[in-house]
Amino acid sequence: MLERLAQGGENLQEHELLEILLFNAIPRKNTNEIAHNLLNAFGNIDGVFGAEFSQLSEIEGVGESTAAYLKCIALFYEKVKFGKKELPALVNAGDFASLVKARFEGLSCEVLDFYCTDSRNRVKRFQRFSSKETDRVRLAPEQVSKFIAKEHPYGLVAAHNHLSGGCDPSEEDDNFTAQIQMLCSMNNIRFLDHCIVCGDGFYSYFMSGRMEDIRRNFSVENIFGKKKP
Repeated sequence: MLERLAQGGENLQEHELLEILLFNAIPRKNTNEIAHNLLNAFGNIDGVFGAEFSQLSEIEGVGESTAAYLKCIALFYEKVKFGKKELPALVNAGDFASLVKARFEGLSCEVLDFYCTDSRNRVKRFQRFSSKETDRVRLAPEQVSKFIAKEHPYGLVAAHNHLSGGCDPSEEDDNFTAQIQMLCSMNNIRFLDHCIVCGDGFYSYFMSGRMEDIRRNFSVENIFGKKKP
């Protein structure tokens, strides 16, 4: 396999690539079975590198040190892919749509990305959540609250993918958007947009004109009343 890698590696299969990586983390051991365990658990290499540290650690033959090794590779990949160029300003909807589509390309499960922005609408941080399911992302409210409390951005954008069907939001998507807006309102954070990607399609609550109504209807001010001057 190393000879084939030295020749370009184009014909190496996913489990063989993982075997080579794992051999550096677990020397003097046949890593074929572990590579197959990882692919069986997460579907493909993208799923392996998108898995959480705790999920990787639970796979037979992996353990904490190998999970840390794989997680580091995943983080390096993210930084190389997206860290060389400045992330686009959200005011340019076309550029942001291209960024989101690129990040969701080739995924085999639904994921949810949160983008944190500064007061100039520049993306400064992003975080991905996934429950490795093809039709939903299970995300507890306390996970979102913990993320918001830790990052406390000026603004927030949510984006997730649909693996089947169109990009039009479902009732569940509408409810999720309202819930995130309420959490942002409680923490004095501006919820800028919720985007949905499906194949080559793209839907934006902001561009559709719905985001302003959601911000107005699901806010702390609306529930408790505006403060008197």
